[in-house]
Amino acid sequence: MENAALLVAIIENAIDGIITIDERGKIESINPAGCKLFKYIPEEVIGKNVSILMPPPDKEQHDEYLTRYQQTGHAHIIGIGREVKGLRKDGSIFPFRLGISQVQYSGRKIYTGFIHDLSREKEAENQLKEYASHLEELVVERTQSLNATVDTLLATKEELSFSLEKEKELGFLKSRFVSIASHEFRTPLTSIQLSISLIEKYADPFNSVNIVKHVCKIKNVVGNLTSILNDFLSLEKLESGKQEPVYHDFDLVKFAETITEEMQILAKQNQNIIYQHTGTISTIRLDQNLLKNCIVNLVNNAIKYSGENSFIGFTTEINERECIITISDNGIGIPEADQRHLFEAFFRAHNTGNIPGTGLGLNIVARYTHLMNGSIAYKSEVNKGTLFIIKFPIS
Repeated sequence: MENAALLVAIIENAIDGIITIDERGKIESINPAGCKLFKYIPEEVIGKNVSILMPPPDKEQHDEYLTRYQQTGHAHIIGIGREVKGLRKDGSIFPFRLGISQVQYSGRKIYTGFIHDLSREKEAENQLKEYASHLEELVVERTQSLNATVDTLLATKEELSFSLEKEKELGFLKSRFVSIASHEFRTPLTSIQLSISLIEKYADPFNSVNIVKHVCKIKNVVGNLTSILNDFLSLEKLESGKQEPVYHDFDLVKFAETITEEMQILAKQNQNIIYQHTGTISTIRLDQNLLKNCIVNLVNNAIKYSGENSFIGFTTEINERECIITISDNGIGIPEADQRHLFEAFFRAHNTGNIPGTGLGLNIVARYTHLMNGSIAYKSEVNKGTLFIIKFPIS
């Protein structure tokens, strides 16, 4: 009795389904795992033909299989690890591995079926097959795409080489043209500037308001043209990679005072440039030409975009960590929408109107500053003015 109870406990708690049938194929018992697999309760299947758990065509052929076994001792359904399909109560079909054994019990033969659900394994196997198939398709697709790309690259290689050569040639011609044209323009502009200075000198005794007025106009136009040519020459050097900083030690205060005097001549009526230095140190090591170009560009912008009877602030400071240069004005300011494009080449803010300019100045200032390992920042508000801050680390 104890052994029988143990056997019942094993069957009842087995993970796999266990079903017993008689010689006529009728179900005599089914364990809980079997009920769960087929979604039946025991009362619904016990006493019924086991074909109730079989999908077509096994369902129709079951009796034939059983008769064959009884006559020959070899049946289609008997085996170890045979994969078959089961039919659930809800009509769904699932795969399982079936092992059948024959048992002599109370003078008669019964058959025990051991059912191991293969649903998860088959699902994983199908997913793996789908994934492998998808990978194969991707490989074919990528291979075809790669072949097409290679063919295209090979077909256009000669054309690209030709285009690159043409681009290099055009780049060289452009640089040469800018350089020659700028120098050719500078010569007559220098002559005009000299001549207008002489006219201003000789006309001084006449004290003619009209002469002074037109001399000023010519000087302004010549100054604008000279500034444009300087910008184009600077841009050409930067684009061609010819511009490299040449560092020297110099007195920043004297350097800034000289620039202030030169720029004051270009200022508008009653427009004053106020220079101030902070700190006891005045010597700095930078490229004087590049720094002068930066300061002149910023002061010139302050002059252009500020009105008469105004002040332009120009300050320098040298401390233990850095050199700080600021140029401020109370002019038209820069619209907030335009500020993110401020240092782009050929960009001009929408509120500049008819004020002359190339849109290159700030681009050149930023690039020169970076060449000397410096940084540039700004603050601006429309109709209130603009402040530019350039900083260079002290090495």
